[in-house]
Amino acid sequence: MTKLTLGSYPHMLGFEQLERLLERTAKSSEGYPPFNIEQTSDHSYRITLAVAGFAESDLSITVEDRQLVIRGRQREDAEPRVFLHRGIAARQFQRSFVLADGVEVGEAMIENGLLHVDLTLSRPETVVQTIQIKKG
Repeated sequence: MTKLTLGSYPHMLGFEQLERLLERTAKSSEGYPPFNIEQTSDHSYRITLAVAGFAESDLSITVEDRQLVIRGRQREDAEPRVFLHRGIAARQFQRSFVLADGVEVGEAMIENGLLHVDLTLSRPETVVQTIQIKKG
């Protein structure tokens, strides 16, 4: 079976970077921590991650090359603890979300063990350009 790529479509010019981005995103689908993405209006979204046990200082949110990266790393306890059972994950994580052009990251807040990150989408104006044809 032949794999179809965006390059297979002659009318799709310059989308090679998008194809690489889709492949990279599909490979990095780790399941921790769980998250939701909801559309909160026609031009806004909210990403919610379950970060129970993480303090604000344990989390970082950055935008790197149109990619929203959320990282979590809990500090070690000062005093050693002996667990009889340890069922609550205390591992570090990194979640990445690719942002389309025009998507801006707004505020972030922690509420009841959930990290909310708000995004807004600004629609660019439509530009019509006329190309002059020269005689050869």
